[in-house]
Amino acid sequence: MEAVEQPGTDPGPAIELNDVRKRYGDLDAVAGVSLTIQRGEFFGLIGPNGAGKTTLIEIIEGLREPTSGTVSVLGLAPSPRNAALLPRVGVQTQTSAFFVRLTAREHLETVAALYGVAPAAAGRTLDLVGLAAAGDTRVNAISGGQRQRLAIASALVHDPEVLFLDEPTASLDPKARRDLWQVLRELKASGKTIIYTTHHLDEAEALCDRVAILVDGAVRALGSPRDLIGGSDLPTRVSVPADLVSIDQARDLDGAARAVVEAGSIVIETRTPGRVLAALGAIASLDGVQTRMVTLEDIYLELTGPEAVG
Repeated sequence: MEAVEQPGTDPGPAIELNDVRKRYGDLDAVAGVSLTIQRGEFFGLIGPNGAGKTTLIEIIEGLREPTSGTVSVLGLAPSPRNAALLPRVGVQTQTSAFFVRLTAREHLETVAALYGVAPAAAGRTLDLVGLAAAGDTRVNAISGGQRQRLAIASALVHDPEVLFLDEPTASLDPKARRDLWQVLRELKASGKTIIYTTHHLDEAEALCDRVAILVDGAVRALGSPRDLIGGSDLPTRVSVPADLVSIDQARDLDGAARAVVEAGSIVIETRTPGRVLAALGAIASLDGVQTRMVTLEDIYLELTGPEAVG
């Protein structure tokens, strides 16, 4: 029998992994991952294809057993398949299945019934993900962005404590993607623990409390996007129209570490952009000058290589 939490008792983290490994023959798909994810945290798991993200997520969800190491989800072991966790966890996958001949509301009512949840949960969940207006539309007639919201709603309708979201904004246009960001922020504000995978690095930077960058089955970097960016030694890039200064002038600017010609502009790399801009402003106009600060994508590329994006 599961212990009842007493008032004031720390319930512990949502997820704990201790030296988790998954081996297939000579391949270490997951190579000794240790992580703690707190309750209510929006946690991003990012990495190139083949890095072990899917295997690791499926181990946490209880779909695969690790070769070694321990996993705890809400204080329980997820594998062998733990039925006690099913109502406490929600999963959205890239290939979510729908009852396409039903309306969005009927689809959610059916999913809710599988969990023993009252049909009224469908309406509440439609409101939560911004789909109330499409509730009476057949699933096969709604847009791609609405389907993505419905996939999240299907994972939410039974009110789980932990939510796994796998590329929820994949294939969406920029506006639909940004609209879905707001839904995700509201889920975070409601107290859900969210485990998030994405190839959109700007998305991870904007939404996640912390991210783990997985490479070759191991965590290569772990922390908040701000801390990972702040701890980086990568330079800021100042892009200057080529008709403002010569390449030699750019290289001689105070604070310039390197200057190269790229696509009709001179790009100056620097770790002191203020000094470069002051020096540049003393000899030329700053019209058209653009400054690009280090982003999470830069950190990712530094760890994985440019070919890893996508």
